[in-house]
Amino acid sequence: MKKSAWLLILLCFACNQKPKAPSVQISLINNKQSVKFTGLDNAIVNEINRDSVREVWQTLLPVYKMPADSDLKNYQPVQPGAYMVKDSAVVFTPDTPFVKGHAYFMRYYRFKGENMWDYIQGRKRLGNVEHIDLVVKVD
Repeated sequence: MKKSAWLLILLCFACNQKPKAPSVQISLINNKQSVKFTGLDNAIVNEINRDSVREVWQTLLPVYKMPADSDLKNYQPVQPGAYMVKDSAVVFTPDTPFVKGHAYFMRYYRFKGENMWDYIQGRKRLGNVEHIDLVVKVD
């Protein structure tokens, strides 16, 4: 094979890199009464936003109160509240205000090459999905 053919093949492989996973960030807004999520996959956010079922957001971004013993994180009830898409970010406002001095964590499930609707519709279980916990403390 000629040098130019090898160079072309190498160039194709170098340009065909996988896109980076979204870098999710959180911040408190509205006098620390709401949490703003940025850096989420826009396709997932837009698809979930079209769904009329309120609880569907909890399958992607559930919010929990941090227990005193962090080993019990997986056993906490979901913090009820309202999710809203605003300027390509998701804003969560709890039904009861966040308590000053307490920490909360948001569990972001990373769906890698999987069909997110399998999880939303209950065909697959979230416990088997890779996730990251984002912690915020209300001061």
